[in-house]
Amino acid sequence: MATIKEIAAAVGVSSATVSRVLNYDATLSISAAKRQAVIEAAEALKYATPRNRHRAAGAAVAAQSLVPGAGRIALVHFLRPTQELTDPYYIGVRLGIENRCQALKIEVVKLYHTDAPPEAGLLRDASGVIAVGYHKPQEVEWLREHSRNLVFADFFPPFDLDDSVASDLALATRKLLSALHGRGYRRIGLIGWIEAFYADTDVFNEPRCRAYVAWMTEMGLFDPDICLTERLTPETGYSLARRLMQGARPPEVIITCNDNLAIGAYRAIKDLGLRIPKDVAIAGFNDIPVAELLNPPLSTIRIPAELIGETAVDLLLERFSGRETAKKVTLATELIWRDSVAER
Repeated sequence: MATIKEIAAAVGVSSATVSRVLNYDATLSISAAKRQAVIEAAEALKYATPRNRHRAAGAAVAAQSLVPGAGRIALVHFLRPTQELTDPYYIGVRLGIENRCQALKIEVVKLYHTDAPPEAGLLRDASGVIAVGYHKPQEVEWLREHSRNLVFADFFPPFDLDDSVASDLALATRKLLSALHGRGYRRIGLIGWIEAFYADTDVFNEPRCRAYVAWMTEMGLFDPDICLTERLTPETGYSLARRLMQGARPPEVIITCNDNLAIGAYRAIKDLGLRIPKDVAIAGFNDIPVAELLNPPLSTIRIPAELIGETAVDLLLERFSGRETAKKVTLATELIWRDSVAER
């Protein structure tokens, strides 16, 4: 894990600026390009390990036989550039794709979300397409129609016609809940969001939230007063954590459906004069770079964002080499215990 000082040196800013960017300080005056450089450096510096350098070297050798003339792939993102900038997890997925392609000497054309579909000709001219994140059924059909080879990264379409790679979020949620229960926690709260493609009345539609409701109900522990969701905004983590902790019976631990929400929850708990984990414990999802730098460091479910991106490229390589049957790859998650959760 890179230090704040190392990230600052790589980007050419102060350590204080890096800290404020990674903590999503809205009062910081900094250009969007510089902010993106800080976040990407925090992700990319995690690649500078002997293992990853060895893998990149091996990939370059393998590329000579696997993808002669592969040329170019198109990366179709479900987020707009400004949205990706606020979610380092998806920056990690993209960097996994780009770094793998760089090692293979394959050009990547990035197509971010807009109000109109991507230029169909760009997809048809590419050897393959990697679609990142959630895509509606009609978007999946459109991508399939215009792509020679298609892989979905961090999304399992409800079909078995396409290659896809992601982690099982429901399984990861149950793993986290079981581990917290084993540490003595019973009143376990959750803050999450309502997926944009569902109605506001379907408040438990996000996969982690659905798994939480099911597990807590099975255990006889579910209390809707400590399971809060709303449309996702930069203030969601802060506002929902305040509501939880100001309730009549606040939770012993809060699960946040991603680490960005945890950052907001940390601020809310501090503003209420409470301490983590003495007054309430916190556990998140994704293990973004700032998770280890929070005070106290955040316990979280590590979802292998970079490896999801790398694996998406590898699935394309297999298609280029002649595989015809679609493949669905599920990558394991890992529970990372840090000081934000204590034994009870």
